Amino acid sequence: CGFLKSCLPYNHMLSMYISNGQFEKVPAMIKELKSKTSPDIVTYNLWLTAFASGNDVEAAEKVYLKVKEADLSPDWVTYSVLTNLYSKTDNLEKAKLALKEMEKLVSKKNRVAFASLISLHGNLGDKDGVNLTWKKIKSSFKKMNDAEYLSMISAVVKLGEFEQAKGLYEEWESVSGTRDARIPNLILGEYMNRDEILLGDKFYERIVEKGINPSYSTWEILARGYLKRKDMERVVDCFGKAIDSVKKWTVNERLVKEVCKELEEQGDVKGAEKLMTILQKAGHVNTQLYNSLLRAYAKAGEMALIVEERMAKDNVELDDETKELIRLTSRMRVTEISSTIS
Repeated sequence: CGFLKSCLPYNHMLSMYISNGQFEKVPAMIKELKSKTSPDIVTYNLWLTAFASGNDVEAAEKVYLKVKEADLSPDWVTYSVLTNLYSKTDNLEKAKLALKEMEKLVSKKNRVAFASLISLHGNLGDKDGVNLTWKKIKSSFKKMNDAEYLSMISAVVKLGEFEQAKGLYEEWESVSGTRDARIPNLILGEYMNRDEILLGDKFYERIVEKGINPSYSTWEILARGYLKRKDMERVVDCFGKAIDSVKKWTVNERLVKEVCKELEEQGDVKGAEKLMTILQKAGHVNTQLYNSLLRAYAKAGEMALIVEERMAKDNVELDDETKELIRLTSRMRVTEISSTIS
């Protein structure tokens, strides 16, 4: 009974709801908490986070006022959430004011706040703030951790300082033994964003040589880079490796559509069939995917064999477009790939 008069179990449930995106359950949990005990600053921060996730500035500000009315002291998390919310909603002056309040509360005792501080300065385009915070971390601690390098490299990449980012990466590589793929992924991603594919390839080789295991994001970054160059053989290969790297794949619908569209436009039947096999293994096949495969066959002027049987085996229904595409491709030539599939 005493335990239920503590905020801890309620805060745990609130955190779980927010992590799962179940924001509609937050008000009832807050109400129940208030009937048993008084919210603490962690409760209010979670409440703020729920409203910030929906970019609801007015509701978040009301929660902040409640903190003041409850005679509680906002902590650095309070101002971090508010700064991020104001930044996302283009309330830049309010964001800067909240960030200043946050800075007053950041110290060696709450080291985790420094990484957040760097990210928020970066989001506001404040190069000086980013670099000054980094200097403060370096003067306060003997060694920077991965979270701090991650925030710093991400911030300077966002600010267009790629040379500085590469220098920071080399520094991290020389001192860290964690082999956290998230950090080199930032550099790899920027190479691909800049369409510097060959340099990106060399950097990927360097990652592997250093014993860093590519993550799902590594493969997705490479796939997107090769997609820009329309190098579909490598795109599909990376796509398959990305899915193989995780126990359960959360479908990236946008990437699937972009890959399918390019395969269709190129009439790349071999690539489309390989993608189909990859997605079948991942348990993600549907009518739209089969229609995309058929459009690739139509573009190539080739006949797609036993499609209806394959769809039945995958428990996928035909729609009107499927039937029309089967009719259209049935007049086309049979190729080596068609024969192999049949």
